[in-house]
Parts: sequence; C-alpha cells; structure tokens
Amino acid sequence: MKLSSKAEEVIRQGSIKLRVNRSGMFQQLTFKVRMTKLGNIEYVELFTDRQIELAELAKISEETGLPVEASNGKAFPHGKSASDFQQN
Repeated sequence: MKLSSKAEEVIRQGSIKLRVNRSGMFQQLTFKVRMTKLGNIEYVELFTDRQIELAELAKISEETGLPVEASNGKAFPHGKSASDFQQN
C-alpha cells in the first residue's frame, strides 16, 4: 500500500514534533520513527516514551498516516494494520 506524502516525509526526516494534548494540557512532543517487529512482519511506526491517551494516539495516527506507539498503547490509522506499513 502506498503511504501518504506526509507519512513519507516523516519517515525521511526520522522524527516529527507534534502538539499533543496530555492530561488537559497541550505539549510539544517529539515522535521518533522506528522499525517494530510483530510476528514475522517488520513495520515502521512513530514512537514516544511518554503516556498519551488512546484517543489522542488515534488522532495523531490519522493525522500522520502512520502507526503511533506510546508507553501505554498503540494506534493505527483507521482501516489499516501492521502489514500496510511493511518496509521493503
């Protein structure tokens, strides 16, 4: 599956700073691009070691077009799974 131009740009840069709502306060957080293994699939995702509410993770995932993982959970863009983000 073809990635959006925004997702390709984020992967090329290696990280992205996003404005995130954490516990009712907006903060600028840096999300790093990393490869994650799930079974026999290795896919690209954004990662932060901070805790972010799952609804906010889902919003970030939809905006960037990439899976997003925080210390408390993971979100994929609507209708997509890990196999959609495999790197060849």
